[in-house]
Amino acid sequence: MSETSADAHANPLLKAWQTPLETPPFAEIKPEHFLPAFEQAFADHSAEVAAITHDPALPDFDNTITALERSGKLLSKVSAVFYDLVSADSSPAILEIDKEVSPRMARHWNPIMMNAVLFGRIAMLHEKRASLGLTGEQMRLLERTYTRFRRSGAGLDDAAKARMAAINERLAQLGTSFSHHLLGDEQEWFMELGEGDRAGLSDTFVAAAKAAAEERGKPGKAIVTLSRSSVEPFLQSSSRRDLREKVYKAFTARGDNGNANDNNATIVEILSLREETAKILGFPTYAAYRLEDSMAKTPEAVRGLLERVWKPARARALADRDALQALIAEEGGNFTLAAWDWRYYAEKLRQRRANFDDSAIKPYLVLDHMIEAAFDCATRLFGVTFVERKDVPVWHPDVRVWEVKGRDGRHKALFYGDYFARPSKRSGAWMTSLRDQQKLDGDVAPLVINVCNFAKGADGAPSLLSPDDARTLFHEFGHGLHGMLSDVTYPSLSGTSVFTDFVELPSQLYEHWQERPEVLQRFARHYQTGEALPDDLLKRFLAARKFNQGFATVEFVSSALVDLEFHTQPAAASRDVRAFEQKELEKIGMPAEISLRHRPTQFGHIFSGDHYASGYYSYMWSEVMDADAFGAFEEAGDIFDPATAKRLHDDIYSSGGSRDPEEAYVAFRGREPEPDALLRRRGLLETPEAA
Repeated sequence: MSETSADAHANPLLKAWQTPLETPPFAEIKPEHFLPAFEQAFADHSAEVAAITHDPALPDFDNTITALERSGKLLSKVSAVFYDLVSADSSPAILEIDKEVSPRMARHWNPIMMNAVLFGRIAMLHEKRASLGLTGEQMRLLERTYTRFRRSGAGLDDAAKARMAAINERLAQLGTSFSHHLLGDEQEWFMELGEGDRAGLSDTFVAAAKAAAEERGKPGKAIVTLSRSSVEPFLQSSSRRDLREKVYKAFTARGDNGNANDNNATIVEILSLREETAKILGFPTYAAYRLEDSMAKTPEAVRGLLERVWKPARARALADRDALQALIAEEGGNFTLAAWDWRYYAEKLRQRRANFDDSAIKPYLVLDHMIEAAFDCATRLFGVTFVERKDVPVWHPDVRVWEVKGRDGRHKALFYGDYFARPSKRSGAWMTSLRDQQKLDGDVAPLVINVCNFAKGADGAPSLLSPDDARTLFHEFGHGLHGMLSDVTYPSLSGTSVFTDFVELPSQLYEHWQERPEVLQRFARHYQTGEALPDDLLKRFLAARKFNQGFATVEFVSSALVDLEFHTQPAAASRDVRAFEQKELEKIGMPAEISLRHRPTQFGHIFSGDHYASGYYSYMWSEVMDADAFGAFEEAGDIFDPATAKRLHDDIYSSGGSRDPEEAYVAFRGREPEPDALLRRRGLLETPEAA
């Protein structure tokens, strides 16, 4: 499928980009450009790797490790643009190409990562690494390259390699199917809200529901979609119990409807193939294989942390459940609290106990102001500044772009923000990049993306965020800073290229600034009057933060435990996914009134690709560090303390994967993290009655 030179010249993915800062020219890129570009990129990369493998010179760091770092530039460039569109602005044509590209990608990488001759060169260097005179970053790169090849099966015999290659290709197809199914269920379902269906809903929610209807070609209507930013506020505020049940059941049934989008069979096959992979590589379980290359190291260490958090969280949730049931009885409700009731009655209880509800603060959490707040905190901590650019091409009219400059005023990065929900976008929120920072051949500045699914304001009104949305914005921006502040030489160690259970530290740590009085007093302003958040409301908001933490912790930890069990028990145990889920929840004593944050058939973190497989616990592992790390600023008496911020920049945000994460954390904090900081932050150290 290689192109003639004339065709190649016409394909924007194969040309040098004559755009501001060499950014992708999205308007010129059409779906039909991708397959020829991938073909060319695969061919170029294979040729580059072959040259390294067959280099007659003795292996050295430069002709093997550095040469590998320089290879595959076109593939990185094409892939970054393609996968941005698959996730954030898909179309039937793009999704069809995705089905073809994912197995081709596995077919391309398998012979590279299992190349015995290439691995021989890497292993020889690894063996004599102490005598090579390498810098710290080079030593880390050699270690990571050796580990990556070893864990990909480069040391296996030919029969085992052939089986691994077939498994990898099939897993790539299955992960793609899983995410396409989930998107399909989310696109197909919506619930129209007639005038009589809006009891309890705020004006801002109804406005967002109208904007969502407009987005789906239903002007003048109002709809609830299966985006979390539509579902959760509906469950929190709708006084129509029948509609709450309908929305809740649709949300938790995504991927589990027995239709063409059903993910049950996909999960069974994924787990079986992952188990086989682990066995081929000499590990007892897939979790043991995955966790060997993490901070946690073993499934036992993960289970230990999760169980430590589970017990107090469950006790708190059960105490809250009893209080919610009492509230129902007090109101004359003759029914037992169900999962679709929890958020609604928890909100009522919070109003009573803390005199606060989300809808009171939402008018002050204007999206644009929260973006400004995230930027301002970064300026005060790290000296970077943000100026909006209107001349950079984008993939959708909603996307905004800012140029990021360092303390010295020099260009540092571009930051793309794609904030609104739309049918072409998968649910959730994430950070990715169109280009990573590196200095191997001159300074390469990163192009960093944040994608969210916030509800759009209707009729030109600003988008208003819930406290949870505002926290998500800061979380993803924390990942973004990890990419933008990266200051490493080698692409493989850039930005967020760190262990999964360390990657959430920069993002979760950044959330702390969002809920600080110093930040909210300045940036939380009423969308109509411009008035600052009243002190009284701010105090009540801060006091209410620890409310319902039992619920939040239980829905997260239960998902992490189920993920761990899927990957530690024999695959045969989960052939009936629903029965397995039920059995595990009974085993841990899951309250019936709380659902998993991600039921298996919609658990994209662990099944649409393997990035978080046996690794969903990472958010909690990182939270131990982030709660402890923010303590460094509190101890300094200033949440923008320059000396602490400099250590944070140098040891965590700018060092990418160039250092061992434990060593990086200790360099910043002066000691290992204190685990109780997490329980303290979530208010789970006190007895349930005292809260």
